[in-house]
Amino acid sequence: MAKLLFGSLAWFSFPSFADNKPLNSPVDYLSVLLSLVVVIALVFMLGYIMRRFNVTQQGGGQMKVVGSMALGTRERILVIQVGEEQHMLGVTAQNINHLAKLDSPLEVAQPSGDNFKDKLTQLMQGQKGKTHD
Repeated sequence: MAKLLFGSLAWFSFPSFADNKPLNSPVDYLSVLLSLVVVIALVFMLGYIMRRFNVTQQGGGQMKVVGSMALGTRERILVIQVGEEQHMLGVTAQNINHLAKLDSPLEVAQPSGDNFKDKLTQLMQGQKGKTHD
């Protein structure tokens, strides 16, 4: 398994690794250090992007998040819809509190196609219809 994983990364290997020689010079150590820094930076960058664009798994079941508002760095107010009822929740890092059941429900906005998944689907369907000359 490891041979398959590292074999596929051969195009990104450094000369000291491709020859299976021990690290002898400071340049070899520097290349390893820079590689690790790039990988760690990539992990943090992807984490930031996922947090920034609120990449979460959307449930298609009985519960939906109708709306949310940030109150602080880790505090939010959510309005969720369960069946036909809507409830307001206060969410912190340690707690989730039921604040109120809404008597007059908020309107649930229909997806307008502004999210990435919908745009990608539309683009892919448009590419299928086109023929190359």
